[in-house]
Amino acid sequence: MKLIKKGAEADIYQTKWQNSKAILKIRKVKNYRNSSLDSKIRKQRTIKESQMISYARTFGIPTPLVYFVNLEKSFIIMQEIPGTPIHDLSESKIIKLSKEIGKLVGMLHKNGIMHGDLTTSNFILFKNMVYVIDFGLSQNTIKPEDHAVDLRLIKEILNSAHAKIMQYAWNNFLLGYKSVVGTSYNTKITKLVSDIENRGRYAKVI
Repeated sequence: MKLIKKGAEADIYQTKWQNSKAILKIRKVKNYRNSSLDSKIRKQRTIKESQMISYARTFGIPTPLVYFVNLEKSFIIMQEIPGTPIHDLSESKIIKLSKEIGKLVGMLHKNGIMHGDLTTSNFILFKNMVYVIDFGLSQNTIKPEDHAVDLRLIKEILNSAHAKIMQYAWNNFLLGYKSVVGTSYNTKITKLVSDIENRGRYAKVI
């Protein structure tokens, strides 16, 4: 077993499951919380994440297969997607694949899922297919405001991690998103994204 990522909420390990490469995600104990409350929260989040990963697959989102869930120890064993994070691809590929990412996010939102952590590292290209990973912060929600928060995050990531191609990638993302959710919903969400940005700018000025 090999540690590949230490996070605030969970540690990620590379492991094996029935002779296949797999990912083990263990939610961390938070010592500042009451121990029984902490256990309850970690169990609930482990259940939620495994359900979301599996639910997203039912309407066509490529996600890892969930192999095993242990609620007592709050861990999930899932399929390893041995591709390349979109974050690490060439700029031209990121621009091109942004449309596909937009479609996937549109499908999530249309089916009532807010991902909660839309970064270019949480989309993986494997065998010409883009997979969505890390549903640890996902929620069941149809609120446009929540969907706008998702879009605002991916826009911020494009602006900070891929600044040179941000506008091209963002435009392509919105083309893909609109093709799934429709013009009127796309207009509504992008307006909410602008509202969130304006609130942020106003707060900074104050």
